[in-house]
Amino acid sequence: MISTLLVAHPWFGPTVLAVLVVAGPLLGWWLLGRPPRLSWILCGVSLVPVALLTLVPTQREVFERCAVGWVLPTFGRVELLANVLLFVPPVLLAGIASRRPWLALAGGVLASATIETAQALLPVLGRSCDTNDWLSNSIGALVGAVLAVVATRLVRRPDDVGPTVDAEDTTPVAP
Repeated sequence: MISTLLVAHPWFGPTVLAVLVVAGPLLGWWLLGRPPRLSWILCGVSLVPVALLTLVPTQREVFERCAVGWVLPTFGRVELLANVLLFVPPVLLAGIASRRPWLALAGGVLASATIETAQALLPVLGRSCDTNDWLSNSIGALVGAVLAVVATRLVRRPDDVGPTVDAEDTTPVAP
């Protein structure tokens, strides 16, 4: 379904990626001024497509349990690009909600590995695991984490550094 859309409209995937790269840090910056609960809710909503596209059973027959390959996604490899795009929003939002983007990255990589393992161990899903999917999901998680880091940097101001003491001034700085 998603792959068909990306094949029919080759501009769609790169456009979505560009929008995520531009809007992601701005959304993160806005969310950082709000209670983390909102970011967690949006993260949960962004996980719905991940679950639907990876764990809902299909009617196709699986010919191999797990494909092993290490192909980097490009704009021409629409399924791999879709896998990248799938993991950017949840990791971005988890990084904003937790204020720990690198921990969100680890969670995204682990979630993708768990999905691929489930696809390998549960033939009833009609899906096969693929290391290329894991790699693409992990790249998407990395993009999401980097965007969350950018958002947190946008929030910091020069006056957030704290008071400084002049080398010659021995007066204590008030807290």
